[in-house]
Amino acid sequence: MTERHPALARLDALTGRWTVQPKVDGLSAGWSDFSWVEDGRFLRQFSDAEPLPPDAPRAWRENNPLPTTSLIGLDDAGEEFTMLYADARGVHRVYRMTFADGVWRAWRDAPGFHQRFVGVLNRDGDTIDGRWETSEDGVDWRLDFEITYRR
Repeated sequence: MTERHPALARLDALTGRWTVQPKVDGLSAGWSDFSWVEDGRFLRQFSDAEPLPPDAPRAWRENNPLPTTSLIGLDDAGEEFTMLYADARGVHRVYRMTFADGVWRAWRDAPGFHQRFVGVLNRDGDTIDGRWETSEDGVDWRLDFEITYRR
């Protein structure tokens, strides 16, 4: 393989196993593993958790996406990433993504269901505090949920 693009090297900060805690009452922590595949051309994220407890919010019990798999690749024209996402519900999505200066952003613009994520990696590189937001029109946004990744 030729020398790795510097933008891909920035994603090294994500590699490894993280404990993932959505800030939603009744949900326990899960995990997320980030690993390089295809000789470092793509970063794979696999996330899962133990089965949801009976007191988990109804919306999560009925729409639990876990396990999920994402494959992140680079568009070197603008140093932006594309993230292909699939989950246990049969949902498939494409997100645009950036990761620079410790800020992880992902977003998608889809008619009736826009989403965006912002996560900030702490100085020690062992915690990411993030939030997912949704919008029906891409203008008025509401918090979907907050989430913390810890190594």
